[in-house]
Amino acid sequence: MIVMINGAFGVGKTSVANELLRKLDGAMLFDPEEVGFMQKHIVPEDVKLKHERTGDFQDLDMWKPLTVYVAKQIRETYGKDLIVPMTIYNKDYFKTIYNGFLQVDPETYHFCLTAKKETIHQRLIERGEEEGNWCFAQTDKCLAGFESSRFAQFISTEGVCVDEIVEFICNEIGVKSKC
Repeated sequence: MIVMINGAFGVGKTSVANELLRKLDGAMLFDPEEVGFMQKHIVPEDVKLKHERTGDFQDLDMWKPLTVYVAKQIRETYGKDLIVPMTIYNKDYFKTIYNGFLQVDPETYHFCLTAKKETIHQRLIERGEEEGNWCFAQTDKCLAGFESSRFAQFISTEGVCVDEIVEFICNEIGVKSKC
């Protein structure tokens, strides 16, 4: 099983993913950012294709297939269910990764956490982010991108505790007895 926890930076993905990890036997976290950071360190700026020189590793052509490939290798090698917290608001990128995950494991679920811009910014400040940094700058893009129905299952994190969100996800993926 692969459970994608999507949403803007600061919406609560990490908190939900960590709590879900405690509730699901045989699961592990897989953060696609790590694939992006690796690639960012390996591929020099002057080697990147012109359209990849945006400062966002998701724009690197190899990031999407590598993310799927790493998920596949983890599933095949370790047999673990994956909890995948990620911020992916580009519909085409999402489609590539989601469809790739479905090929890795047909039991792939996607949940998109939502909150108001003000709530997201307050949470970013509370976790120590500096106002105006990269995470803040992505908020409007994320909120606009997540308006698409392609992101399917939306869960508001406004005034809802992490345990309630995790319980909802467990019910949706059919593992209520473990949660």
